[in-house]
Amino acid sequence: MAEDEKDQPFASSDDLKDRWPDLSDTEVAETLLSDASQLIRDTCPGWAQASEATLKAIACAMVKRAMIAGSDNAGLSSTQETTGPFSQTWNFSNPTGDLYLTRTEKQRLGQGRQRAFSISMETGTMMGQP
Repeated sequence: MAEDEKDQPFASSDDLKDRWPDLSDTEVAETLLSDASQLIRDTCPGWAQASEATLKAIACAMVKRAMIAGSDNAGLSSTQETTGPFSQTWNFSNPTGDLYLTRTEKQRLGQGRQRAFSISMETGTMMGQP
């Protein structure tokens, strides 16, 4: 990978718009896509083995979660309403709009997979992949 490409976002606002037609703020999306891409690089050492399509899809999903947090009721994980003896409670799944990777996304990037290997006590060489 060329030096100038290594810090580029894995997706563009157009890629996000393809997956989320209601996207309205492409400037914020571009910034968040860059942040999401860096978060993937920082937290998933095996990210370079993932396909370009996987990296793009995951970066877009992360940004959508962050941007949808406060819009309408889309970021709600649960709600309860009250009228008279009834009450209303709303819980946002990502109230602060944080960028994060789900367990499935981490697995797609090679995180959390179990690997087996052995080390020869005689020679100290490793067999298999750690």
